[in-house]
Amino acid sequence: PGSDTAHLALLGYDPYKYYTGRGPFEAAGVGIDVKPGDVAFRCNFATVEEDFKVIDRRAGRIGETKELEKVIDGLEIEGVKVIFKESGGYRAALVLRGEGLSDKVSDGDPHRVGVKVPEIKPLENSLEAKRTANILNKLLEIAHKRLNNHPINQDRRRKGLPPGNIILPRGGGVVPNIEPFYERYKLRGACIAGTGLIKGIAKLLGLDFIPVEGATGTPSTNYIGKAKAAVEGIKDYDFIMVNVKGADEASHDGDYETKVKVLENIDKMMKYILDHVDREEVYIVVTGDHSSPVEIRDHSADPVPIVIWGKSVRTDEVDRFDEFSTYKGGLSWIRGKYIMPILLDLINRSEKYGA
Repeated sequence: PGSDTAHLALLGYDPYKYYTGRGPFEAAGVGIDVKPGDVAFRCNFATVEEDFKVIDRRAGRIGETKELEKVIDGLEIEGVKVIFKESGGYRAALVLRGEGLSDKVSDGDPHRVGVKVPEIKPLENSLEAKRTANILNKLLEIAHKRLNNHPINQDRRRKGLPPGNIILPRGGGVVPNIEPFYERYKLRGACIAGTGLIKGIAKLLGLDFIPVEGATGTPSTNYIGKAKAAVEGIKDYDFIMVNVKGADEASHDGDYETKVKVLENIDKMMKYILDHVDREEVYIVVTGDHSSPVEIRDHSADPVPIVIWGKSVRTDEVDRFDEFSTYKGGLSWIRGKYIMPILLDLINRSEKYGA
C-alpha cells in the first residue's frame, strides 16, 4: 500500500471506497484549497540527463526547493492555471485548474531510475483526459527548461550534487467526497506530522493540525517535540494521530543504520509519552502504515506489527514488538480499517448494531 491509502485505512476509511488519488491530499497538505474540477498530483523534484533519462527520483533529497517552486507556480497552459507548491525537500504538489480537465491520466513518474520520463497518456478515450495529458506533457517540458539552468541547480552541479531539473507528477486525483472524522466517530481529532501528505489527509478529514517546531518528516525530525505536543494535545482532543516518517525515508535510501537510529528515537518518544499521560484515561496504538524493507528500498505487502496499550485492553503473551511476534497475539491478523472500531469499543464509544 501507499502511505495515502494506508493512512485512510488506519483512520477507518476504506480506501477502495474513498480514495481518489494521492494528489488532492498532497495539495491540501501544503495549503492549496483544492476545488471541484481541479486535478491534483504529487510531484518529485528529480534529476534527469539531457535525454530525460531519470538518474535520481529525489534529486539527491534536495532541500532548497522554494525558489525552484517559483518558476513553475502561476504558469498558464492552454487556459489552464498551474498551481505548484513544494512540500518539503524534493516533494511538491501540483494542481491544474481550468475547464475540461480529467484525472484519468497516467503518471509522469517511472518509479525507477535508468529509464526516460514516460509520456503522460490519457487513460480513457475522452477529450478531457487527452487535453489533461497534453497539458501535463507541455508542463514537464517547460519545467525542465526553467529548472535545468536555475542558479540553485547550477550551484548544486558545482558542488557535485544532482540538480532538481524536472518534476515527476503522479497520483492524479480529484477532491474526494469523504465524511468528516468528527461526524463519523463523534471524536475531536488532531494530527501531528511533518509531511504534506499526512497533513493533507488530516485536513480533508477535518482533523486539526498541531504544529511542532522542527517536525520535518525526515529522520532528523523533532521526536520529543512531537511527543510533548501529543501529551499536551490530549487535554483538548479525544484522538491524536502522530506520524513519524523517518524510518520510511531511511528504507527508501537503503540506509539501515539511519533506520535503526530512527527506531531508537521513536523508543525515546514513546517513553516520554508513557511517562507523561494519565494511564487510567489514555489508550495508545503503535503501528506502521506499511512495510518498507531496506533491502528493496520500497514498500512491500508484508504485514506490520501493532500493539494497543491501555487499562481495558485484554493482554496476551506477546512481549516483543516486531512483524514476527505480534501476529501471534490477541489481534492476530487484522486489516487497518478495523483498528478504529476496536478503539471505539475500548473507550465505550461504539454504537450497538441490532435490536
